[in-house]
Amino acid sequence: MKRLLLASTLAGTILGALPARAADPELLVFDWAGFEVDGLTAQYKEKYGDTPTYSFYGSDDEAFQKVASGFKADVVHPCTQMVSKYREAGLIEPWDTSKIPEFANIDPKFLGSSILKDEGGLWYLPTDWGVTAVAYNKDEVPEEDVASLQVFADPKYAGRVSIPNSSDDVWALAYLATGVTDWTEISDDQFKAAADWLRKVHPNIRSYWNDPAEMSQIMASGEVLIAWSWNDGVNYLKQDNYPVGFQRAPKEGISTWYCGMVNMKDGPGKEEKAYDFVNSWIRPDAAPALIAEIGYGLSNTKAMAAIDPQVLDDAGLGAITVPVLAQTPNSNALREKQLAEFEKIKSGF
Repeated sequence: MKRLLLASTLAGTILGALPARAADPELLVFDWAGFEVDGLTAQYKEKYGDTPTYSFYGSDDEAFQKVASGFKADVVHPCTQMVSKYREAGLIEPWDTSKIPEFANIDPKFLGSSILKDEGGLWYLPTDWGVTAVAYNKDEVPEEDVASLQVFADPKYAGRVSIPNSSDDVWALAYLATGVTDWTEISDDQFKAAADWLRKVHPNIRSYWNDPAEMSQIMASGEVLIAWSWNDGVNYLKQDNYPVGFQRAPKEGISTWYCGMVNMKDGPGKEEKAYDFVNSWIRPDAAPALIAEIGYGLSNTKAMAAIDPQVLDDAGLGAITVPVLAQTPNSNALREKQLAEFEKIKSGF
């Protein structure tokens, strides 16, 4: 539980989005809480004698609102669905790939969208990826119960379920549960079916978790038995010897996602250091630390090819055998519609 308490203390800095770890004053990284892992910044620290200064956030939408309101950072770490908003707001500029030696080893599947890379350049540098699947207490929840995503709506688990306070992950769950595996084209009927399913789930919800530390804590306390979870929440629980299972093969499928770095315009620090930071992050030697400390995969294919397959399976990064809803960039109009509907559902409407 020491790790969970530390993560919770760290997460407490999120609401103000203030620097939580002051170090090198010439680079400010605006990042998810918990990503200031030494193994990711080792090359940067070796060169400059210190790590960047960090400021933390708890959700993509929170981070965007902060920078759109004038908060200045050099590098931000959003997931793919947000990149179009950063571009449309004129907040970012392309990366110069000639300054990123490992760019050639970035998995091409992470760069298939013109929102991320086009004739204007590389607007987004993919760095990490994972899945959203079903975390559960193996001592109290039979494996057959989590063989379907309908477990979230099962009255048997009323008050013992948690799902993210994250519109993207919640709608990924709802679409999968109602038979949709591609959210790039969503009909009105598909949207309604997913919304109706979320309303069916809502009475079962103990809490909508805001960050993996919170999700881990409410499971460790015994309040929650089943959660729609990222890899890191499960990783924290495993490190604390909690009997957590990670069901990555429910019959309806699971969701995949990836995140990366954007180069902010007019950042307060030194541009050279922004490149040194991302180069440290995506070097092959960073992969073991990312997997061990957080449970995510690195976008660098050379790095991931060197990892023991058993290590990947243990982290929930192995081969997927069920349908997948990939959280690729989708339309801002759909995201805003989902956000608005999610707020209604959480309020009981």
